[in-house]
Amino acid sequence: MTDALKRLTEEGVAIWLDDLSRKRITSGNLAELIDQQHVVGVTTNPTIFQKAISSGDGYEQQLADLAARKVTVEEAIRMITTADVRDAADILRPVFDATEGQDGRVSIEVDPRLAHNTRATVAEAKQLAWLVDRPNTLIKIPATRAGLPAITETIGNGISVNVTLIFSLERYREVMDAYLSGLEKARERGLDLSRIHSVASFFVSRVDTEIDKRIDALGTPEAKALRGKAAVANARLAYQAYEEVFSSDRWSALENAGANKQRPLWASTGVKDKAYKDTLYVDELVAPNTVNTMPEATLVATEDHGEISGNTVAGTYEQARADLEALEKLGISYDEVVQLLEDEGVEKFEASWNDLLKSTEAELQRLAPSEG
Repeated sequence: MTDALKRLTEEGVAIWLDDLSRKRITSGNLAELIDQQHVVGVTTNPTIFQKAISSGDGYEQQLADLAARKVTVEEAIRMITTADVRDAADILRPVFDATEGQDGRVSIEVDPRLAHNTRATVAEAKQLAWLVDRPNTLIKIPATRAGLPAITETIGNGISVNVTLIFSLERYREVMDAYLSGLEKARERGLDLSRIHSVASFFVSRVDTEIDKRIDALGTPEAKALRGKAAVANARLAYQAYEEVFSSDRWSALENAGANKQRPLWASTGVKDKAYKDTLYVDELVAPNTVNTMPEATLVATEDHGEISGNTVAGTYEQARADLEALEKLGISYDEVVQLLEDEGVEKFEASWNDLLKSTEAELQRLAPSEG
């Protein structure tokens, strides 16, 4: 069996795990994935934490201690999630050191309820960086309209950022601009640019899910011929935009000052439609200096039968553009779809966060010591 994960790494794709739980940390599973499956980073989000903490595995003692201290539910969640991120960051520290800060990273997201509040997002990013207190953390900020200036200010403060929930090419260009503006601020403040890192999480599978739904509603043979093409086309054109921005004069000036490129990160790479190969969003998005954050099922599938045959993005831009234009001709509006996905993405993370608040509050009440 060929080692597809090793080949992927050799092609310049950093493999990150899109999952974290205390059980994964304490059982040695995370260390094993790093050691044997070429995993060099971890991403989390409110949905991942909601599932992990609701399962209860490994959180009982900390919850009981927090209940005894009568902390608020918000503080309890931050204590629990930052503890997991800190421990995962420590496990990944050797990778961080070996890659000079490029990988070995763990992401933690600002409270999704702040997604439309610039000032609160910046304050929360600072607080999270202080709470986790590990150099190999990335603070996740959603790429909403209010998120863009928050990204600039956070990067300008020397805090490394994972920009999340990017669906549109236009918004992605704005994200790269926000990153460069942040680096320029950091340079003005005399900060060491070489210590600032960032990834831009461009979401993949949700684009196909939404567009395929519209294709199926049309039901014509020409529409059906475009099923499963939009997400890969969109991501490939994002990589083209990345190549353009990070070969510009503006970028060169920052690079000469020690800055690091903001890598594209392929997020939402678990395949939702059973009609497609389960490694579609890995096999078709192989390009240098990218990250692919995978749910464990996708990681296992890629190891087992992923087809890694070199760079699958180079030379595809014309076809990718043609695929998106063909969808427009069918009356499927790209702009409408990507805006809907951004709005839904924020709403879903907010709903998960609210579920997490409720389930954690219930646990704190259950474990609260009786008075006296």
